[in-house]
Amino acid sequence: MRAKTSRCASLAVLLLASLSLAAAGEERIHLVPKFTPGDTLRYRIETRLATAGKATSPIENPEGATQLKQTVSMVVRLDVLAPPAGGTQPAGSVRLRATYEQASATSETDAYDPQAAALEDQYNRLEGHSIDFTIEPDGKVMDIKGLEEILPNPSAAQNVRSFISGLSSGAKFPKAGVSIGQKWSNEQPLTGTPLANLVSHTEATYLSNEPCHGGSQPAAGAPPAPASIEMCAVILTRTEILRRGGDSTPEDYRHNGLRTSGTWTGSGESLDSISLSTGLVVSSTQTSSQEMDFEVTSASSGSRMTYKGHVHSESEITLMPPAPPT
Repeated sequence: MRAKTSRCASLAVLLLASLSLAAAGEERIHLVPKFTPGDTLRYRIETRLATAGKATSPIENPEGATQLKQTVSMVVRLDVLAPPAGGTQPAGSVRLRATYEQASATSETDAYDPQAAALEDQYNRLEGHSIDFTIEPDGKVMDIKGLEEILPNPSAAQNVRSFISGLSSGAKFPKAGVSIGQKWSNEQPLTGTPLANLVSHTEATYLSNEPCHGGSQPAAGAPPAPASIEMCAVILTRTEILRRGGDSTPEDYRHNGLRTSGTWTGSGESLDSISLSTGLVVSSTQTSSQEMDFEVTSASSGSRMTYKGHVHSESEITLMPPAPPT
C-alpha cells in the first residue's frame, strides 16, 4: 500500500511538472517595439527587383523596354524624437525621424526606359533627406511628413512606406499576444492597382526563439557569456494576393470612363527576427512574385490597352551595430 501511494505521489509530481512546462511553452508575449526619446538606430536595406512585361495599346512603341533589373541600397538612421508639446496623438505614440545616410540605385533594361531612369535618379537623390512619422500604440503609422517631397514616384514611396510599416511589428500580431507554434492570419486591401477587390492575405507562424543575428551580437572571436546573447522571436509569414469578388474596375478608373478586367496574382514569404527584449526588428528577409494579365478599355471609344508581366523582388533589412562613441 505504501509503495502504491509513493507511485501515485510520483505520478502527481510528474503531472504537475508537465503542466508547468506546457504553460511555460504557451506563454504569450507582446512583440511591441520599445522606443526611447534620444535613441538612434540604423538599418541597412538591400532590395533587388526584376520585372518583365509588355504593354499593347493603339499606339505601339516597338523600342520600349520589356525587362528591368533594379538594385537599391540604403542606410537609414532612425532618431526617436521627443513627443511634441500639446500633441493630439494617443498616449504611448512615438515620433520618429528617418534620415537617409546612404542611398543608391542601379538599373539594367533591354531598352531605354525613362521611368526607370527617373526612379533611379530619385533614389540617388535621397541621401541626406529625412521624413518624420508617428507610430501609434496599436502599431499604426500616421502623420508621415516629407515623403512625397523627396519621392514623388508612387513605387519608390510605397517601398519606403513598407519599411516604415515593418518597424511597427506589433500591428501585425494578435492583440492577445503570441506564443511559440501559434499561427494567425490577416488581410489588407491592395490599393493603387488597375483591378479592384484585390487583397493581400497573410498566414504567419511563430516558429521559435533563437539568438539574434543583428547589431547586438558579440564581436567576432569573443566567446559570449550566455547572459549577453540577445534572443529573437523568429516569425515566418507567407503572403498571397487574392480576388474577393465584385466588379474588377476601381472607382477612380470608372470615374474617368475606363473599365478594367483580367487577373493579378502573387505570393511571397518573409522571415523576421524580432528582439524579445526590445521588440525591434533585428533582421528581415523577404521574397515575392506577382503575375499580371489585365486590360483597360475606354467605355466611350472602345480602345484598349493590355498588359502582361511578371515581377520578382527580394529584400534584406538588417539592424546595424551601434556606432562607436566619439
